[in-house]
Amino acid sequence: MYDKDQFLKALENKGYTAHWFATGEEAADYVCSQVKGCTVGFGGSKTVIDELGLVDKLAENNACFCPEKPYRPEEKTFNEAALDTLRTDVFLLSVNGAAVDGTLVNIDGTGNRAGSSLFGHRKVFFIFGENKIMPTLDEAVARARNVASPRNAAFLECKTPCAVKGEKCFDCKSPDRICNAMVIYMHAMEGTEMEAVVIGEPHGF
Repeated sequence: MYDKDQFLKALENKGYTAHWFATGEEAADYVCSQVKGCTVGFGGSKTVIDELGLVDKLAENNACFCPEKPYRPEEKTFNEAALDTLRTDVFLLSVNGAAVDGTLVNIDGTGNRAGSSLFGHRKVFFIFGENKIMPTLDEAVARARNVASPRNAAFLECKTPCAVKGEKCFDCKSPDRICNAMVIYMHAMEGTEMEAVVIGEPHGF
């Protein structure tokens, strides 16, 4: 287990504005209250897109850009739609792992999610459930590689060993591989307002 107050303090010490909500619904309501009249981009996220429904909710008061089906325009490929997200006012994503010291971890396949989380936006929201929080950075990285990525690969119907066997990362050479870069956020990025929205229940992979 983690200490909620200590974890929020650790995030704040790393330069994030940090908030904790008991449920995903409360977290979604908060984000919607903070993002109005903006252009909003989304990185692939089971938590943000599917479970919290933030594309649909934020589209009521914002111009939203999301490369995931069914949200991207039919005439655009994934990469073309992902380019639309790169210079939005606000960018939303989750994390694959988080250490209790406030260090965050993400693994990416095409780079649009990780790249947008680092530069180009006025504000970035990291939105994640407490199931992503691990005692150490090593364990957060292990979770990203051996829990989140295999589950995500299976969800995307990739023909990778991790998706088929469902047990761990095999550092495969599959053409469907989705683990091509890992970003470790040691601190909030300079020049971008970054906020961590932590949910006190499991969400996402």
